[in-house]
Amino acid sequence: MKYPKAIQNLIESFQKLPSIGPKTAERLAFFAFSKLSEEELLSFSRNLLTLKTDVHYCKTCGVLADGEQCEVCTDPTRDNKLIVVEGSKDVISIEKTRQYHGKYHVLNGLISPTHGVSPDDLNIKQLFERIKTENITEIIIATSATIEGEMTALYINNALEGQELVVSRIGYGLPAGGDIEYADEITLIKALEGRKKM
Repeated sequence: MKYPKAIQNLIESFQKLPSIGPKTAERLAFFAFSKLSEEELLSFSRNLLTLKTDVHYCKTCGVLADGEQCEVCTDPTRDNKLIVVEGSKDVISIEKTRQYHGKYHVLNGLISPTHGVSPDDLNIKQLFERIKTENITEIIIATSATIEGEMTALYINNALEGQELVVSRIGYGLPAGGDIEYADEITLIKALEGRKKM
């Protein structure tokens, strides 16, 4: 015996999401059927639909935004510095610290030859244009400490060599409260490289 077609279709839809296997998709479908009201289901489906109609990439920095430009790019009080990040979630994380008052540039990916992603596939050309047109004084590269993140950081750094601006890389290392014995090799290497005088 099979599930009714509507439930089976919903299970298959949930399985398209990352980290959702058949059992979790099944639980979510049955939860939606038995626990959510019709109004909640309608609201959920409207929210899914508006993702494609109401959310855009900021035409200046590439972060996800409600309109053509994000609130950071339209803020005239922001410093002439750029933090270069992989994705929009990185911008949100940095903004939560309230320690940075510059601008952002979102690459929307990382260079990865094994996955067929070249610099031309990313928002890198626009980064170089912004540096020229916006009088940027500092670039802070904040890509992840993975092979792809390091490759992307190196590519950007090499492309900017010889220009009159400060190019730096964010520090990486052990998280607060972390134990050395549980840290991987890359984390320990970055912790040693980023050491400071006490």
